[in-house]
Amino acid sequence: MPGIAAPLWDRLTETVQSGWCPGLVAGVRINGQTEIFATGSLGLDQSDPMAEDTPFRISSLSKLIGGALAMSLVGDGTLGLDDEAGRWLPGLANLRVLATPDAPLTLTVPARGPVTVRHLLTFTAGLGVDLDPTPYVAATQDFLWGPNPPDMTPEEYLTRLGSLPLAYQPGERWMYHSSADVLSVLLAAAAVTPLDQLVQERISEPFGLTGTGFPTGTEHFPVVYAANDDGGLFEAVSYRDALAGPPKFASLGGGLVSTVPDFLRFLAGLADDTVLPAELRREMTADQLTSPQQVGVAEVAGPDESWGFMTAVQTGRGAPWSEPGMWGWAGGSGTSAAVYPNGDIGVVFTQRFLSSPQEHFDYFWKPFGEVRGNL
Repeated sequence: MPGIAAPLWDRLTETVQSGWCPGLVAGVRINGQTEIFATGSLGLDQSDPMAEDTPFRISSLSKLIGGALAMSLVGDGTLGLDDEAGRWLPGLANLRVLATPDAPLTLTVPARGPVTVRHLLTFTAGLGVDLDPTPYVAATQDFLWGPNPPDMTPEEYLTRLGSLPLAYQPGERWMYHSSADVLSVLLAAAAVTPLDQLVQERISEPFGLTGTGFPTGTEHFPVVYAANDDGGLFEAVSYRDALAGPPKFASLGGGLVSTVPDFLRFLAGLADDTVLPAELRREMTADQLTSPQQVGVAEVAGPDESWGFMTAVQTGRGAPWSEPGMWGWAGGSGTSAAVYPNGDIGVVFTQRFLSSPQEHFDYFWKPFGEVRGNL
């Protein structure tokens, strides 16, 4: 008997058959009903079929798990939102700030205040991805950018980060990504527990996420591809190798592995307030930015998006299939997930890298919205 999402699955099958990617897995919860769907194969030269429980490197969807993990530590009093990051990471205690974002690295002023846990969760710590060609970008692009976890130990990462000024004053502007990596080190330090153990003890084990954690080297991943200018696919070898085994740097910015059933279960637990108490979940998934801070988000995700704690939050009308109050995010390796205000959820994991921050997942979300609208 066809499921309620059968028209969506038909569209995803067409997407794979068109050659857009060899295979994908998706899952939905609509009106309380959950369905999982897999189509295609693990690679262009592989006959092994994609399975519902195929593990994927989920890249920036890791941030959602990181946000929930951080809020669980806030909930039990291990750390506070306005605690100074320097309490656990002394190298970040007395940073200086560029006089202007495009200034030489030697032209700095004192920070007007400390970097806090809240700044890291909201990506307003003053560090991260900048799309303008500046001296700061030249000095940080090889270790603060990209889908791969930092190719260094946490200690080496913090030493290098602490030797540089911030691009903006703490709390001044949203900057993407690297606050999540800093938070990864801070959470382990605050809990006095390795990060992989924290993820297992507080997220994976309590909620039955048997395929979620950091890579071990035993996973049978799909081949991950990037696209040429003409649309042809080639293997993303650097990304494959960076997450082929236990990481040098455990990153909540983009280093986790999961499956669609796991991630759907995780998001359902968040939406239903079983992963976190309702008050903490509402805070995590509410707009936490002021209008000046939101400028950075608009550059990456558009004017109808803002940011909560490690998740995007929709504030405007957005695409026809979306709604204000939605929260979720996407990953550069071709993953996307979101929760609607009524608790409906969509998750799609593919094996094709996004070509730019502006690339969308309309092939999934548009028919998903049509299915919801027809019920």
